[in-house]
Amino acid sequence: MASNKDSGTGFGIGFALGAVIGLAIGFLYAPKPGKETRELLKERMEKAKEKAGEVAEKAKEAAEEAREKVEDKLGRKKAAE
Repeated sequence: MASNKDSGTGFGIGFALGAVIGLAIGFLYAPKPGKETRELLKERMEKAKEKAGEVAEKAKEAAEEAREKVEDKLGRKKAAE
């Protein structure tokens, strides 16, 4: 069963992905000139890429912490045997 931290990370990734897709669709239907829309979309995608990288890094850190906890518990269990 996933912990609350794992569920939060998954939700964050899903939320960020949904926001990026929503922004892209919104810009494509916006009543602005094509060049202006493309520039704005490029800027937003760069920001979204940065955010996705941050979320991925947090997920990686959470996974590492979970791995360390499991190894610690397994180590303690083996020492008790």
